[in-house]
Amino acid sequence: MEFNDIVNHLLLRDAEARQRRLNIRLYSVAPLNEECGLIEWVNDLVGLRPVLMNIYRQKGLGMRPREVKEVCCNLRDPLAKKKEIFNNVLLKLHPPVLGEWFRKTFPDAQTWLTARTGYIRTTAVISITGYMLGLGDRHGENILLDSTCGDVVHVDFNCLFNKGESFEWPERVPFRLTQNMIAAMGPLGVEGVFRKACEFTLRVLRTNTATLMSIVTPFVYDPLVSWPRNNPSVAHNSERVNEQAFEYIKNIEFRLQGKVKTKSRTMSQCLSIEGQVNYLINEAKSVDNLCQMYIGWGPYL
Repeated sequence: MEFNDIVNHLLLRDAEARQRRLNIRLYSVAPLNEECGLIEWVNDLVGLRPVLMNIYRQKGLGMRPREVKEVCCNLRDPLAKKKEIFNNVLLKLHPPVLGEWFRKTFPDAQTWLTARTGYIRTTAVISITGYMLGLGDRHGENILLDSTCGDVVHVDFNCLFNKGESFEWPERVPFRLTQNMIAAMGPLGVEGVFRKACEFTLRVLRTNTATLMSIVTPFVYDPLVSWPRNNPSVAHNSERVNEQAFEYIKNIEFRLQGKVKTKSRTMSQCLSIEGQVNYLINEAKSVDNLCQMYIGWGPYL
C-alpha cells in the first residue's frame, strides 16, 4: 500500500497524468501483528465476478462452478485442447456483459461516460503498477467496482513478487485483461484511453525509478520479512542478504528499465515505453496464456 501511495503522489506531480486524473484507488490498512489488522471499510463496492454472474443468470447464460470443472482441462493437457475448450465452450457461454452493468448503473449519458473513463484509467494504472510489483491472484473477487463512479478497486495484495508463477497452475498474464474487462472499455477496447493511460503511468514510474526502488529495496534487509530461502538448511543470518529476495527486487528494477524477463531468458535490449506497454497488453489478452490459467481465476470472464 505504501508503494501505491507513492505512485499516486508521483502521478499527481506529473502534469499530463494529473490532467487525466490517473490514480490508484486506495484504502487504509493498519497491521496489528503478523496475523491481524484493521482494514478500512469502503462503501458502494461490488465484486467483478458477482456482477458478471448476476448478469449471466438474468440472461440464462453462464455455467455453474460444477459444470465448469467438468469441461475444463487438466494441467498437462495439450495447448490445442485447452484453446479449443476455452474458445468453443467457455467463451461462447460467457460473452462480454460488463458494459451492460455500466449502462444500467449509470443511465445518464454524462455519468456513464465519466464512469467508463474512470474505470479505464484506474484499471490501467493498477495494471502497470501491479505488474511492476509482480502482483498476482487477480481473480474476480479481488477486483471491485465502485458503483458511484466506476473506478476499479483492487484488494488482497498478498501475492507479490510473481508468487503466482509458482502456483500449481502458474499464472501467465501480467495483469487481468479478460474479454469483459476489454469490452467494458467501449468500441476501441484497449486502444485509446487505456493504452495511453498505461503509457503515461509507465513513463512516470520509469522517471522515478530511484524513488520506487528506495521503497522496495529495504525489504531485502528487513529481518521481520520472511523470504523463501534457496537452502532451508542454512541458518538465518540477519546480516546476509537473501539471494532469492534480492532477485525479486532486481526483477522490479528490470521491469522499470523496460527489460522483459521470462523463465527461460531475459531480453538484452530495453523496450521503449510504447513497446513495453504493447508487449504487456498482448500478453494479458493472449488466448494462449488465458486458456492455461487456473479455472478458478476465471480467465473466460
